[in-house]
Parts: sequence; C-alpha cells; structure tokens
Amino acid sequence: MADLDLKLDGIANGLLVEQTDKKKADADKKKRMYVSAFAYIRSQTGMNKKEFAEYLGIPYRTLQDWELGNTQALEYVLRLIAYKVQMEKERGNL
Repeated sequence: MADLDLKLDGIANGLLVEQTDKKKADADKKKRMYVSAFAYIRSQTGMNKKEFAEYLGIPYRTLQDWELGNTQALEYVLRLIAYKVQMEKERGNL
C-alpha cells in the first residue's frame, strides 16, 4: 500500500511528468547532438551530401535521414566516419 501511495503522491506532485519530460528532453538533445556532429564531419570534407554518401559507400537517403534527424547512426558508426575523415585529412587525401 505504501508503494501505491508514493506513486500516487509522486504523480500528484508532478514527478512523473517531470521525469517523462526530462527523458524526452535528453533524447531530443542527444538527437540534435548526433545531427550536428554528422553535419560537422561532412562539412570538414568540403563534400556535398551526394559526394559524401558516395565516399562512404552508403545510400544518399540514409545520409540525408541522419542529417535531418529522421534516423540516427549508431554511435560507433559516427565515430568510425569521423576517424576515417580525420585520417584522410591528415594524409592529405581530403
């Protein structure tokens, strides 16, 4: 019964809404960070979206969805792309 009271009290005091809003805000922030990071990586190459998609060997639509935030690249994929661009720039290939 005490658990039910705590849950009802938490709900009544807005804790459930605050936690739900915080989780959504955190997810939105993470999504914006990924979108910004991916667009920044591409900007470092000087390539347009089509060229960058071809360079990476991925469909143009996938790249477009990542940059628009419609879908999200896995973190390790984003890190690998950043590493590839960094290495190619250091070698003078970009």
